Amino acid sequence: MKDKRAKRIAEFIAPLRVEPGRKVRLAEDFDPGDRAGIAHKKQGRELLRNGVELLADHQRRLAAQGSHGVLLCLQALDAGGKDGTIRHVMSGVNPQGVRVSSFKVPSAEELGHDYLWRYACRLPSRGEIGIFNRSYYEEVLVVRVHPELLARQHLPDRPGKALWRRRYREINDWERYLTDNGFRIVKLFLNLSREEQRIRFLKRIDVPERNWKFSAADVRERASWDAYQSAFSALLSATSTAWAPWYVVPADHKWFARTCAAAVLAHTLIELDPRYPEIDDAARHELQLARKQLESDGPDGSSAR
Repeated sequence: MKDKRAKRIAEFIAPLRVEPGRKVRLAEDFDPGDRAGIAHKKQGRELLRNGVELLADHQRRLAAQGSHGVLLCLQALDAGGKDGTIRHVMSGVNPQGVRVSSFKVPSAEELGHDYLWRYACRLPSRGEIGIFNRSYYEEVLVVRVHPELLARQHLPDRPGKALWRRRYREINDWERYLTDNGFRIVKLFLNLSREEQRIRFLKRIDVPERNWKFSAADVRERASWDAYQSAFSALLSATSTAWAPWYVVPADHKWFARTCAAAVLAHTLIELDPRYPEIDDAARHELQLARKQLESDGPDGSSAR
């Protein structure tokens, strides 16, 4: 049964994967409204539940093994569903083994370091799943769309077009370094349509409980929609690698996006195949001695439950 589920998950996520070396044209290559033939939300919930169950099982083994870590990078435009994806996909796992980091405007201290420094400080430990709600890819997205932000980074050379190619290379090399040291990188882009973003913004305005999520700056940023689509297309083309591929997740239907995210993360852990540590004969002997002592400490005639 497990092998069947693993095969089904692998087949399900295959169309989402950006093959290394592929030239991506986001608007033409990926449909934000796609549901992969799943007609009903109920069916999607069943798939999500299966994915969460697999995640919970593999996360326990990941923590017990303690030799690998997993980093999930979530990228999306505003209202793309990052928070909800994290909440639903990680609903069944042990929170002690998960660390979520969100990255806002960099501080003066962070700007005093290289652009990857603050992200390196939040990497997961071995045995953990780390989640970056927005990630170091902001350095080739928002900074590329708004190049005036580069002035705050105190770069030694005047930035030019070569800067983005250099950063793509640096990011690829960094991810390769992390992978070689036992950390798997999972990269998800929640691909939202312009119309669905508009609808979600309106809901944030109309529903009082969602007002706190809305900012007028979000609407102003919509003016740069085409620039963001171009920046996303460029980074997907340049940074989807064999060791850290991108997955473009259709995000117009929240339930489907969450199902895809759970499937990709579950697939990664299934491939990693963490195992509970096996103890040697000496340790097994110690366990038996401890058992005898615990049994002798109990009331007469009692047994372990």
